[in-house]
Amino acid sequence: MIRIFITLFLAWQASSPEVMQHLQAGADAEKNRQYTVAISEFRKAAELDPQSAENFVRLGQAYLENRDYGGAIPPLKQALKLSPEMLPAHQLLGYALLAQGYAAQAIPHLEKARDEAALGIAQLEVGQLSDAVKNLQSALAKNPHEPDLIYYFGRASGLLSKESIDNLLATYPDSARAHQAMAENYYVLRQMPQAESEFNEAIRLRPDIPKLHLELGLVYAGSAQWPKAEEAFRAETKLQPGSAEAAYRLGNALLQQGKVKEARAELIRSDGLQPEMPETLYSLGKAASLEGDSAAAEKAWKKVVELENGTPLAAQAHFALAGLYRKQSKPEQAEHEMEQFKKLQNNGVANEEAPPAQ
Repeated sequence: MIRIFITLFLAWQASSPEVMQHLQAGADAEKNRQYTVAISEFRKAAELDPQSAENFVRLGQAYLENRDYGGAIPPLKQALKLSPEMLPAHQLLGYALLAQGYAAQAIPHLEKARDEAALGIAQLEVGQLSDAVKNLQSALAKNPHEPDLIYYFGRASGLLSKESIDNLLATYPDSARAHQAMAENYYVLRQMPQAESEFNEAIRLRPDIPKLHLELGLVYAGSAQWPKAEEAFRAETKLQPGSAEAAYRLGNALLQQGKVKEARAELIRSDGLQPEMPETLYSLGKAASLEGDSAAAEKAWKKVVELENGTPLAAQAHFALAGLYRKQSKPEQAEHEMEQFKKLQNNGVANEEAPPAQ
């Protein structure tokens, strides 16, 4: 459950001096985080003035602050008997019920209080996934840095996605989309032969579905089957000539096979479609360097470093720049780039292409 920050501003209604004394003592104890004392004082106030809903709400709040969620439920229910439309009582009772695992019972109270965060969590617990995603997304937009909200939104979204895919597989198991979904699952599990088979079946059924050829190409690229990857990526670029990723993937596959001129043309096209994609720029730098265009290579790799500060791709760019400057007889600049590369290595940044620094 999300952390509960409870601040209620309930006016102390006309009460006897003795009741007021206990309310004040309870409030003072709350400020000092002496919640057991606060519970005792608010309970005395509620016993002396049992017709005051506010007194029971304050007692319930003190129980919540003491993390005694079960203890909070009876006084909060009593508050609602006395004042059925009292929103703070609905909100706190919703919290208490949710914390105790009574998510279904908590929902109507949280709906009444319009507490999107707690309501979304309760809906997630009872399987109302669409509503949970909607409320948690709204709550997260208002409080984007709350880790619990980020977690619950991600969990709800993931379960909703799984539910949708499970329904697809159960209802239309022989459809192209079902085969695509299965292929994507196999790909995540690194079961590449099964992924290849499922993608090919999806393509056989519906060869015009966007991304299918791209995803198949990624399967081939993962096992360095570059001619097959090139074929798949080329098919995707014909289907989606405006896809920067497809152009990049094709350019990289061509580069891996030494088809430098064609690769560079495709990478330039990718960069034109979506400027400043770091992966495109890094490969574009490699292609330019292989064609002897040092200025273009330097420009591309420097941009990678600027965009990807501190990442593995930045480490690769630093290493590439060091090699470029050594070829240009610029020892000081080469040494600087190697220092940056070694610094990233020492910080635990992985590097796929560059060999360990000597």
